[in-house]
Amino acid sequence: MKSICFYFQVHQPYRVKRYRVFDIGNDPEYFNDRSESDLNNRRIVEKVARKSYIPTTALLLEMLKRHPQLRISYSFSGIALEQLERYVPEALDLFKKVVDTGQVEVLGETYYHSLSFFYSPAEFERQVGKHRELIRRIFGVWPRAFRNTELSYRNDLAQWADSAGYTAILAEGWDPILGWRSPNYVYRPKDTRNIKLLLKNYRLSDDVAFRFSSKEWSEWPLTTEKFGKWVGEAEGDTVNLFMDYETFGEHQWEDTGIFQFLEQLPHEIAKNPGLNFMTPSEVAAAYEVRDEVDMPHVVTWADTDRDLTAWTGNPMQRAALDSVYGMETDVMMANDHKLLEDWRRMQTSDHFYYMCTKYANDGDVHAYFSPYESPYDAYIAYMNALSDLKLRVEKVKK
Repeated sequence: MKSICFYFQVHQPYRVKRYRVFDIGNDPEYFNDRSESDLNNRRIVEKVARKSYIPTTALLLEMLKRHPQLRISYSFSGIALEQLERYVPEALDLFKKVVDTGQVEVLGETYYHSLSFFYSPAEFERQVGKHRELIRRIFGVWPRAFRNTELSYRNDLAQWADSAGYTAILAEGWDPILGWRSPNYVYRPKDTRNIKLLLKNYRLSDDVAFRFSSKEWSEWPLTTEKFGKWVGEAEGDTVNLFMDYETFGEHQWEDTGIFQFLEQLPHEIAKNPGLNFMTPSEVAAAYEVRDEVDMPHVVTWADTDRDLTAWTGNPMQRAALDSVYGMETDVMMANDHKLLEDWRRMQTSDHFYYMCTKYANDGDVHAYFSPYESPYDAYIAYMNALSDLKLRVEKVKK
């Protein structure tokens, strides 16, 4: 049997409002934009829930009932769950019902969707622990598989996850790393004992996530029959389809037919007796390791480079990252809950993503996701807010 492994990422950041230099020392609320702008976090979460989270999860709940063989997995950032719990509890209730079916796996990650593993291993572990407790409180489950922010991965991350007891870890199946190997097998990360590595089939995943509605694509329109044929003909043990949950209804609008595609897919897969559905932990348990994969440098699922340059590629981004992580000792010593929470929200990777100055297709993607008029506006608002946070930390220290 060959498996199909679905993993959906659910994440919404706390966006920094248009924080001006005149606000430094006067306004400790960095994320609370009450206007109707694209920086109003509540308005954005409610919109995305209405267009994507609620209809998609309601559909999947029905699909899971109709198809007992169907399996899916989610990774929720902690700050996304916070906002759903506060602003759109009906969406969170649907997620709970889906998890309660027993056909869904919830993965571990950092609470704040941060890049902390690469800047502060101690803070990374604190955020993973906080996320684990939140998942346990809301869903009553304990994550057994791990994915890091933006599928960012390196050998030492797998080594950490192995020592922490996770059975599986997810990463991008990037050709320059795999060489002749296929992402459709289970691998062993370098220098680990028990954990298994599941790699995204980015071609088939992106056919749905990015190309589905593109009339310029030579394979448009993408039908379930066509996609089912591609999956069935793919070599290997598992086809790992990893994508943002907003694919359904937000990035691919309802009028593209994306919901009908999703609903019909299990029917199409059922026609092939050699295919079934599994969660990441089930894939790790079901298949033998085919080879060892060595990723000494960071690989992510972002941009054509598939590295960290979506967040670290220019001096603005690097300065912002160095500044926020450089505050760690002082923030921890301050022992102030509000300061700690604001500092951690400032670590969310989206802030640095908005500062990206890449061009061509990568630049278009960054601009699509950014609520700011330019990367420079994102940098100015962020650094102004960070300056205020530093002042608050200094006051507590005194």
